[in-house]
Amino acid sequence: MKTITLNDLGFTSDLKKHQEKNSLESFSVGRVILEHKDRYIVKTATNELESELIGNLRFNAINRSDLPAVGDWVAIAQYDENKALIHAVYPRKTLLERKAVGKLNETQIIATNIDFGIIVQSVNRDFSINRLERYITICNTSNITPIIVLNKIDLINKNELSILLNTIKNRIKNVEVYPISNHTLVGLEKLKSIFLKGKTYCLLGSSGVGKSTLINTLTETNLMETGEISESIDRGKHVTSHRELIVFNNGILVDNPGMREVGMTDNAEGIELTFEQILEISTDCKFSDCNHINEKGCAILKALENGDINEETFANFQKMERERMHYESSLTEKKQQGKNLAKLIRQNKKSRNNNKY
Repeated sequence: MKTITLNDLGFTSDLKKHQEKNSLESFSVGRVILEHKDRYIVKTATNELESELIGNLRFNAINRSDLPAVGDWVAIAQYDENKALIHAVYPRKTLLERKAVGKLNETQIIATNIDFGIIVQSVNRDFSINRLERYITICNTSNITPIIVLNKIDLINKNELSILLNTIKNRIKNVEVYPISNHTLVGLEKLKSIFLKGKTYCLLGSSGVGKSTLINTLTETNLMETGEISESIDRGKHVTSHRELIVFNNGILVDNPGMREVGMTDNAEGIELTFEQILEISTDCKFSDCNHINEKGCAILKALENGDINEETFANFQKMERERMHYESSLTEKKQQGKNLAKLIRQNKKSRNNNKY
């Protein structure tokens, strides 16, 4: 195995300070590159170790976010040739997450300590400007820089590509867009130039958009299995079944299973950053609690009428904001239920103690 440095893995001076402050120097340090239930593969500067949590770390975890995830830095103690115990999880610089699919008020961690979110869409049936805005929002929520990669441009002509790029430009501001083709390799050299050693890039997108093939191209390997294109639906098969962190010469990549749903959590900041123009215009509304439906003096309605705000953009903003508010209210209700339950337990305990006498 090729020897690398901790800096190549993304270890920073802030992590070093945490290590010293919390007396973790006696442990080795590594990064979680693969997670499967309660088992982890941790990569160090010299090895890859099959790892599991010590009991205290597992039993003291209040929820899933307290446990290691792909991208986390951990303090480990090796006890066999290729085995180790995880004794501590280092603080996360960033946490990329979404609303858990099919669960009312839970989040799902996508990856941690990410610097850039590479949002991959193909120009065929997968292309959705609304979904792009969703991915950008979860990146903004996590303080991660979004980058758009428009793949499979060999399937359309130059005029069609120009229309798509203008559509993105008109709806999405201040996000770099890289049109590429894994098949013809057009645009790949320009995309490769953005990668920096020690920085972590998380690939986001639906199944079959070419993420695995892109990883193979960027790393100049055949690390990832790739699926064939189905002629009936013009889409590649879903081949990635887990999250995995891959270190290569020019950076660190995190691959993800394709995501059909990108649900909003209760963090409003990401939506505000993604739809900054809408939020800025809304400050000119006559009423501070304006719903932007039919109120007099509504600056948003005026901007929509004048064409200053794209109607589809505003509709997507409203949908995502409703999701966020619903998640927030459900979370508040869940917390209140937990408080009520705790109160009931305390009352029952007190009643039992009084009955003893």
